[in-house]
Amino acid sequence: MSVALQSGSVAGEAAPTAGVASRAADFPILSRRVRGKRLVYLDNAATTQKPESVIDAEARYYRESNANIHRGVHWLSQHSTDLYEESRERVRALLNAQRSDEIVFTRGTTEAVNLVANSWARSNLKPGDEILVTTMEHHSNIVPWQLACAQTGAVLRVAPIGDGGALDLDAFDAMLGARTRLVAVAHVSNALGTVNPVARLVQRAHAVGAMVLVDGAQAVAHTAVDVQSIGCDFYAFSGHKVYGPTGVGALYGRYDLLQAMPPWQGGGDMIRTVAFEASTWADAPQRFEAGTPNIAGVVALGAAIDYLREVGIERIAAHEHALLAYGTRALESIPGLRLIGTAPGKAGILSFTIDGIHPHDLGTILDTEGVAIRAGHHCTMPLMKRFGIPGTARASLALYNDESDVDALAAAIRRAQDLFDGR
Repeated sequence: MSVALQSGSVAGEAAPTAGVASRAADFPILSRRVRGKRLVYLDNAATTQKPESVIDAEARYYRESNANIHRGVHWLSQHSTDLYEESRERVRALLNAQRSDEIVFTRGTTEAVNLVANSWARSNLKPGDEILVTTMEHHSNIVPWQLACAQTGAVLRVAPIGDGGALDLDAFDAMLGARTRLVAVAHVSNALGTVNPVARLVQRAHAVGAMVLVDGAQAVAHTAVDVQSIGCDFYAFSGHKVYGPTGVGALYGRYDLLQAMPPWQGGGDMIRTVAFEASTWADAPQRFEAGTPNIAGVVALGAAIDYLREVGIERIAAHEHALLAYGTRALESIPGLRLIGTAPGKAGILSFTIDGIHPHDLGTILDTEGVAIRAGHHCTMPLMKRFGIPGTARASLALYNDESDVDALAAAIRRAQDLFDGR
């Protein structure tokens, strides 16, 4: 696993990697001003900004290549199909899947999880079976399983976390058993930055015969991901969190599992034959890609992956790791600030509360300074309940952030405190 997702120590850290943050010039939106101030974009866990190459790839597709895929015999359709399938190969390489037909394009992580819940879970679960998640999961890795349990009679169980935000591994192990059929776990917590030891969790789950789905939405842009090394059965991520467009993402699934799973949506391009009496399905992954997909988005996702590889995922990881340490020191020096999520293994997320200031108020005041953060429960209401708070302010890092962004964040927080102290 990459260095950015390892140590939570902040003492004696090296400066962020030279040259990585300078790639901010590749992102047109970062040159604009907000409320008369330089834009300091620290809401990357919600969505990353897009480099010029990704924007150009999507526009170029519509200018030069637009046609429907897979079913056309004319040149433009075949060309468009080639571009679409080349992006599938790029995703395969990004995740180190064994074969490209283990990659299903979706609208994002949420749809990918729902696909598994509606297809694999509803086909395989029976009353009394158990799905195990953790307290830190995003709503999109909770609610689909609740719906599947309601339809199958399975039971949702929740592994606890410690006060620092790390998964309680002993409790997790104790909750695994003969009835556990599926473990669904975040690779990286979107609200805490906690990095789960997913390879270990997969090994323990497989030992009791359970399948594992990993929610990789917060991991793929920040560290090298190898699904074969992790050993998971499913892995999901979203394009818009990896410098690609919104409305596109991918599900990795072991091919034997995908081939055994029924489709969850019907329509064009997912069938082999159709008759009024019955229909038969295409092989995976096409059986899960009903209708006309977001072709331009898939092509642009391929461009985003190319960009990641050009910059270098290891360089990005090292840069963000050092910047996280710098940011942790900066925020810890602010009186009245409490960091939420201090696990030893962390990614580039700084989630915090300020004495006497509601996170929403803080986010609004920071916006007047041009600093964009996220404030609220971050689609993790059960996690917020675990910490006894309504929500947090969250600053999340990306390759184009640097120390000046963290300094601007800290200065804006202090100005907010001054405003509230003087009211």
